[in-house]
Amino acid sequence: VQLQASGGGLVQAGGSLRLSCAASGRLSSYDMGWFRQAPGKEREFVAAISWSGSRTAYADSVKGRFIISRDNAKNTVALQMNSLKPEDTAVYYCAASNYVLARISESYEYWGQGTLVTVSS
Repeated sequence: VQLQASGGGLVQAGGSLRLSCAASGRLSSYDMGWFRQAPGKEREFVAAISWSGSRTAYADSVKGRFIISRDNAKNTVALQMNSLKPEDTAVYYCAASNYVLARISESYEYWGQGTLVTVSS
């Protein structure tokens, strides 16, 4: 499975962005996640969605602001980011896992290349 994330950019605080992750292979076999890495910081979990889309998990820092979704027919996963804050600035990665709603990066087998999100104050 090859993943490609897109949709990043520069946005003002309070604004919204929608990230998309497209896969070359079949995504429906995998739980999917989004992670992010800010400059000088470790990669951290953002959100995950089960293979069917029926269950989701979020980091406390984004709960209520971000929404993860998927379309297995189109082999895509999205991350709708609302009420963005400067601390959301990071490179965002999508990833695929055989584990259920995993929150640690080591549980993910396939990774996209990342897309940069910059939130200005």
